[in-house]
Amino acid sequence: MEAAPAPEGLTRRIVIGMALGLLLGTAINAIGNDGAIRTWGVDGILQVGGAIFLASLKLLVVPLVFVSLACGTAALDDVTRLGRVGGKTLGLYLVTTAIAITLALVAAAVIQPGDGFALESDVVFEATEAPSLVETLVNLFPTNPVRAMADGNMLQIIVFAGLFGLALTMAGEPGRRLQAFLEDANAVILRLVMMLMVLAPYGVFCLVARVFATQGFDAIAPLAWYFFVVLGVLLVHAFVTYPTLLTVLAGLNPLVFLRKMRDPVALAFSTASSNATLPVTLRTVETRMGVRNTIASFTVPLGATINMDGTAIMQGVATGFIAQAYGIDLGFTDYLLVVLTATLASIGTAGVPGVGLIMLAMVLRQVNLPVEGIGLIIGVDRLLDMTRTAVNVTGDASVSCIVAKSEGEFDADIYADPAAGSP
Repeated sequence: MEAAPAPEGLTRRIVIGMALGLLLGTAINAIGNDGAIRTWGVDGILQVGGAIFLASLKLLVVPLVFVSLACGTAALDDVTRLGRVGGKTLGLYLVTTAIAITLALVAAAVIQPGDGFALESDVVFEATEAPSLVETLVNLFPTNPVRAMADGNMLQIIVFAGLFGLALTMAGEPGRRLQAFLEDANAVILRLVMMLMVLAPYGVFCLVARVFATQGFDAIAPLAWYFFVVLGVLLVHAFVTYPTLLTVLAGLNPLVFLRKMRDPVALAFSTASSNATLPVTLRTVETRMGVRNTIASFTVPLGATINMDGTAIMQGVATGFIAQAYGIDLGFTDYLLVVLTATLASIGTAGVPGVGLIMLAMVLRQVNLPVEGIGLIIGVDRLLDMTRTAVNVTGDASVSCIVAKSEGEFDADIYADPAAGSP
C-alpha cells in the first residue's frame, strides 16, 4: 500500500499561515475587537474558517482509527504480540507522564511563580466530577460500537477495532478478503487526509488569528512567571526528555525525529487538539518515521487519547503556583501524591471533555488545595494549550518509534531518509 505524499512545502505554508494569523490577531486585539470587527471578522470569517477546518480533520479520525487499527491488528502474525505491544505502550506513556509532572513540580518549587501573587477576591471555578476508576474500566468496552463511533469515544473505538482485527485474523479466507477491502479503504482515507492538508495553512491562519484577537498578549502579563515556567518545562520535555528516550531505548538519532515531526507539531500547535491532528501524526509516523502500521495504528490513537504529558506539566506547575499564591506549603509526601495522582489520572479521565482542568481539580483535591485557584490560570490556559498539544503529539510519535524498534516493526532506512514520505 503506497501512502499519499505530503503537499510540497506544507510545513512552510503552515508556519506562514500561523505567523500571519498571529500578526492579524494581535493587531485586532490592539485596536479593539468589537463592533463590526467582532461580528464579521473574529466571530464571523475567522470562526467559520477555523471551525470548518477543524471539523474536516475530525471527520477523518473515527474511520481512520477503526480501519487502520483493524488492519494493523489483523496483520500481526502472533496474536499474543498485541498484549505485549499494549503493555509496552501503556508503560511508556505512564513513564513519560511521570517524568513530565516531576519536571514541572521541580521547576515550580525552584522558580516559585506564585510567590507574592495578588489573589483576586472574585476567583471562581466549578470543577466537574471525574469518573471513578471502576466506571472508566467498564466504559472501555462499548455496548454499541456504532454509538461509540458516533460519539467519538476513542477508547471504545480502539477496543472494538482491536477485537475486530483479531477476528479477521482468526476467520481464515473471509477475514483475508475483508482485510484486503479495509486496506484499500485505509489508502483512500490517507489520500483524503492529504487532500484536506492543502487547506491547512488557511485553517491555521483563522484559528491562530481568532485566538490572539480574543486573548492577546495582555492576558499573559499578570501571569507571566506562571506562563513562562509552563512554557519552559514543555520545551525541556520536548527537546530533552523525548530525544533522550529515543537515543537510550531505541538508539535513534533525535535530530532526524524532530525534523520529521514538523508537520504534526505545527498542526497540533494551531488546532490545540491531539484528535484533530491524529490523521497527520499517524501518516507521519508510518511514512516518514518508518513505523509499520501494525504498531502505529495502535500506539498513535491510544496516545492521542491517554498521553497527556503537556497537561501533566501544566498540572505540576499550576499546583505549585496555586499553593504559593495561597501561601500553603506542600511537603515531600504531597509532591509524591501529586505525581502519582496526575500520572494515573492521565488514563482515568481519558475522553472526558475539559480533561485538563478536571485532572487538575483531582490533583488539587488530593493535596487539599483550593480548587477555586484554577480560576487564576484560566486566562492563559488557551495559549498554553496550543504548546502542550504539540508536546503531546511529539510524545505519541516518540513512543511509537521506541515500541516499533523493540518489536522489529521499524524501517531504519525510511527513518534515515530525509525525503521519505515527501514528493
